[in-house]
Amino acid sequence: MSAASRISATFAKLRAEERRALIPFVTAGDPAPRQTVAIMHALVAGGADVVELGVPFSDPMADGPVIQRSSERALAQGVSLRDVLAYVAEFRRTDKSTPVVLMGYANPIERMGEATFISAAREAGVDGVLIVDYPPEEAGAWVHALAGSGIDPIFLLSPTSSDERIERVARVARGYIYYVSLKGVTGATHIDTAEVAAMIKRIRAHTYVPVGVGFGIRDGATARRIGSAADAVVVGSRIVEELASVAPEAAPERARAVMAEFRQALDAKAVALPLGSGT
Repeated sequence: MSAASRISATFAKLRAEERRALIPFVTAGDPAPRQTVAIMHALVAGGADVVELGVPFSDPMADGPVIQRSSERALAQGVSLRDVLAYVAEFRRTDKSTPVVLMGYANPIERMGEATFISAAREAGVDGVLIVDYPPEEAGAWVHALAGSGIDPIFLLSPTSSDERIERVARVARGYIYYVSLKGVTGATHIDTAEVAAMIKRIRAHTYVPVGVGFGIRDGATARRIGSAADAVVVGSRIVEELASVAPEAAPERARAVMAEFRQALDAKAVALPLGSGT
């Protein structure tokens, strides 16, 4: 399967099964670099459909304390963007089908050079990239550079996004759109499911690209409620927190167990609302 088709193929398969995608986020290199690839495989074994791999950065402005600390731990162990790409390449040796999305900030990519990064990411088997500080209004060159690489540009929308912003993201987003369910940073709580559902309806008026919802999803019950409206549920802070609570050697099994908890909850109840039709 080509890299270009992994994300769309995954959503198409889930759509046919009337299931929602489960997308975990973990920070590359945390809690220990030697465990990252094993954690990625464990997440898939627990039921993950796409893996979001965070690129450690010294100033992760959109992230709450849990993920900020995970970046600090990874950076303290010397984890770089090139290391992150090496983890993806190693993962890809035995998993040819699970999409991997890199999530992070512009600085590491710009230090490497966009062209160099895109070439290396493609070679490693990366399927999508979400750069928090590349807003769609300023990302024309970035989207153009990714065209033909097989790597999907993924963008964020939030509760304050205007119809103009939604339309702009709809024009450039591929793979899926990441809807931030809360005003604030990762790890916040108090999701209003009705508000999320209403916003997803607005987004779908502009695009058929699947919509994933993240921020504040810390338990299976919340994931199930969000899954009644969204095409995908993204879980980050809860997993990172769990991995930090055990010895590095125990982290893969903890990752698998937490994913299984969310997978069971997400699949436990039939979802009636229509899925996005993918790309």
